[in-house]
Amino acid sequence: MQQFKVTALAASAGALALGAVSTGAVAADKVTWNHSIWGNPRAYTVGIEAVAKYVEEKSGGNFVIRIHYGETISPVKENLDGLQIGAFESASICTGYHPGKNQAATGLDLPFLPLPTFDIQQKVSEAYYQHPAVKDEMKRWGAQYAFRGLLPQSEFMGSGDPPRELDGWKSMRMRALGGTGQAMKELGAVPTSVPAPEVYTGIERGMFQAAAFPFSYAHGAYKIHEVSKWYTFNMAPGSNHCPALHSVAALEALPAEYRQLLEDAKPIAYEALIEGYEKADAKWIPIFDETGLERITYSDEQLAEFRRVGAQPVWEAWVKDMESKGIPGQELLDLILAEAEKAAS
Repeated sequence: MQQFKVTALAASAGALALGAVSTGAVAADKVTWNHSIWGNPRAYTVGIEAVAKYVEEKSGGNFVIRIHYGETISPVKENLDGLQIGAFESASICTGYHPGKNQAATGLDLPFLPLPTFDIQQKVSEAYYQHPAVKDEMKRWGAQYAFRGLLPQSEFMGSGDPPRELDGWKSMRMRALGGTGQAMKELGAVPTSVPAPEVYTGIERGMFQAAAFPFSYAHGAYKIHEVSKWYTFNMAPGSNHCPALHSVAALEALPAEYRQLLEDAKPIAYEALIEGYEKADAKWIPIFDETGLERITYSDEQLAEFRRVGAQPVWEAWVKDMESKGIPGQELLDLILAEAEKAAS
């Protein structure tokens, strides 16, 4: 386990004291949880915001989840560590930020998975979270999946020469997580897993030329269009896996009524996320076009070639890597594909 930063521990000490839950708590007791997340309020955060609002209202104000934005109580790459040591009770993560910490979970980061709709993405993810290898992996961090932070398909935005053809990606340095990054590597690009809040500065200073984000809200939320010249409109290489997690110890300390509230809030979180992304697209896509960014739309032939080059080799490499580490990679990939087919029928 990476050492948890002293600054993050110091910042969270007061929050931990406020958020402590005694084993003998009853539903009438006031309970405060702290949730660590990065960035500012945006479409991605409306899921946990909806959960917080629901549990507070239904508990008569006795169960409160305080959302700490902007990595104020933990660096995003150390949210798992924070849950493990009890620095806070709940957190959001992206498995692509630290694949070594959550290897089995990175199956949902693979490129070109058949998850074309939010409904299918939700159903497949919930089934995946129940697999013993995935559940046990999180237990080692003292964590449990709460819900998937549904994300739209990623698209790229960047500076420099627009990649109108597939060979335009060769040698391009970019921010791309997980399977999307692996797929882009197959095209000759050079991906890195820079945290989202650092992308604007990275492109502005020429550290890399492009970034993949869930389209379109994240590009707008992080103002990437301000330092970009172009964006892809239909590449759809995949979706980042960025779930919300709860501390197992904190859950077990809650009265049954409050645990049920968290469970009841899951569909509300998913509904809020979908609505948030629809609103974001309606807002940001016109802004991208009005500010003069070149919209790149690939032909069906180009997309088919990209998927041929970028999908199957990455899937096979991931399975081989997982199996070499004692993780049932083929079984997990088969689970994703089977659940996706069932959800689509």
